[in-house]
Amino acid sequence: MSLDLSRKQKKELKKLQQSAAQLWEAQQVVAHGAADVAREAGRQLEVFGRKQVAPAVEGGYHEYVEPYVDKARPYVDKGVKASRKFVDSSVVPVAGAVVGKALSAWDVANETRLKLARSRAGLPAVAPKKSSSAGPVIALILGIAAAAGVLYAAWQTLRADDELWVADDPLAAPDA
Repeated sequence: MSLDLSRKQKKELKKLQQSAAQLWEAQQVVAHGAADVAREAGRQLEVFGRKQVAPAVEGGYHEYVEPYVDKARPYVDKGVKASRKFVDSSVVPVAGAVVGKALSAWDVANETRLKLARSRAGLPAVAPKKSSSAGPVIALILGIAAAAGVLYAAWQTLRADDELWVADDPLAAPDA
């Protein structure tokens, strides 16, 4: 079977290629026009949002949400203070004690294991060097992490939300 094409088939293939190229060019023009329309629509949507939606949202926030935020602020402050007091007076000391006891138990078990290993090997029991335990260091790190968590939660709660929204244009009455 040969793949040689007749002159007629070559001519038809050439016409098909030309019409495909013309279609491709037309599609490129349409795609470019669609991109221009989409870009303009985005710009119009941005302007609409800035001039219509943003002032309405800001007015709704000031009218409906802000009074409740102001009413809740003393209760949130009281809750943060109580939480901080609880963590500082209960959680941190207990966590430090638990970690310290666990590390001291680990040290005792390690020391006993070394003594048994030396006695089985027939080596004299050598008094271990006095070294500082890691318990106080870990307890201090846990305490600092807990205090940082409480401070971060308090900061997130008490930060001023009114500066999160900055309007581009001065407030104007909406068109009726």
